[in-house]
Amino acid sequence: MMSVTSHGFTQFPAKGSITLDNIALQDSLDEMCREYQVVGASLAVHADDQTLQAASGVLNVDTGVEATTDSVFQVGSITKAWTATLALQLVDDGLVRLDEPIASYLPEFRVADTEVRDGVTLRHLLTHTSGLEGDHFVDTGRGDDCLGKYVESCAALAQTHPLGATMSYCNSGYSIAGHLIERLRRKTWDEVLVEGVIEPLGLSKTTTLPEEVLRFRAAIGHVGDLARPRTSPRWGPPRSAGPAGLLCSTAGEVVTFARMHLDHGRAPGGSRLLTPESAHAMQSVQATVPDAWTLGGNAWGLGWALSETESGRLYGHDGSTFGQRAFLRIAPDARVVIVLLTTGGRATEMFDSLASELLEDLAGFAMPARPRPAGDVDPGDALARVGIYQSPSTRLEFTSGESGALHLEMTDTSSLAGLLSDPSRRLDLLPVRPGLWVTRLSSQHHWVPAVFFELESGQPYVHFAGRATPRVELPTGHSPT
Repeated sequence: MMSVTSHGFTQFPAKGSITLDNIALQDSLDEMCREYQVVGASLAVHADDQTLQAASGVLNVDTGVEATTDSVFQVGSITKAWTATLALQLVDDGLVRLDEPIASYLPEFRVADTEVRDGVTLRHLLTHTSGLEGDHFVDTGRGDDCLGKYVESCAALAQTHPLGATMSYCNSGYSIAGHLIERLRRKTWDEVLVEGVIEPLGLSKTTTLPEEVLRFRAAIGHVGDLARPRTSPRWGPPRSAGPAGLLCSTAGEVVTFARMHLDHGRAPGGSRLLTPESAHAMQSVQATVPDAWTLGGNAWGLGWALSETESGRLYGHDGSTFGQRAFLRIAPDARVVIVLLTTGGRATEMFDSLASELLEDLAGFAMPARPRPAGDVDPGDALARVGIYQSPSTRLEFTSGESGALHLEMTDTSSLAGLLSDPSRRLDLLPVRPGLWVTRLSSQHHWVPAVFFELESGQPYVHFAGRATPRVELPTGHSPT
């Protein structure tokens, strides 16, 4: 008898336990791709010591090449978990200490704030708590010295918050960590990744450079109108962003990586990639996240987003590049892994629906629901949030309307702004509770939270799209409350 879920991924066999059903998995993935207008997807689910896979749609609307389970997708920021693994291998080998300043290993390292330069550590970089401007995307070329040049480009990098004061998603920190790995291993980050993770896990389709991806059946990103998607005009980020998000892989090979972490650093073949202590540290809470929904967790470990709820523990990571989205969730107590790689469409909504069903059935884990509007507007709370919140990469201007609602004028001022068709957007926000508002981005139906909070110093911030941004200006005549 099929399980009572809206898409029917699982079944109840005679013995009464819930198991995966391969046909149901394929049929349900096909249905969800149609429902959420996803162009192509590859899904791998590991449970009960078996991994089942399914694929649906196409990899490229121009060529019509079908998605298969061995298709390669960009996994985006899931790469960070791989880079964090390489960093913890350095710790295991006694080459680095998590709480030693980075400048001890990279004497040339400079940022705008000299105190931060002297104090920022590898732990800060891996937990997104350095406060460094996180979206410093600079193309420093395709050479093996690209990360060294990237670190040089950070000399004027400003702070979005004081060192260690909160969590703000920081791509820059992972590129810096990648160069630290290079320096201590005396090899490129790509080479260290191959020797430290890819080869020991026996992965054959996981790679970093686009010319290597060409050997495989690979997806390209899709953007634009959901009803008429077009291929992305850009392949992916520059090589200098490699440690933060350049990995390409299959859903099945990402599961193999996740299983190594499930087994406390031991590969399926028995070789050890991490000590149990380092694997545990990666999965342990290092920082709390003001916005518990956008990044897939209410806390952060060393490279992992962590969800600590009444129904259990979950860790993982999401990834996003130019028209591709990737998702990884690991339920350690039930030994369940879910990987979804996609191109185009409403992928986040699709994953929320898919993961909620699978985790409930297979792990008994209830995914935290995204916040939704409560209906009542508190004009006082809206007035308390108005003002300009700004970092080097974004400008957020919140204003209050006549009804007490909040409006947001959002302008991307990062180095990626020139790649956007419109770097400015106007959004309307609706209240959930004091300090928590939600909005919807264009073409997406899920609610995106904006969490207003204060640092211990009393400085007002908003956590939006995973980034903590300070309020720098109040409207004329407006007094802080």
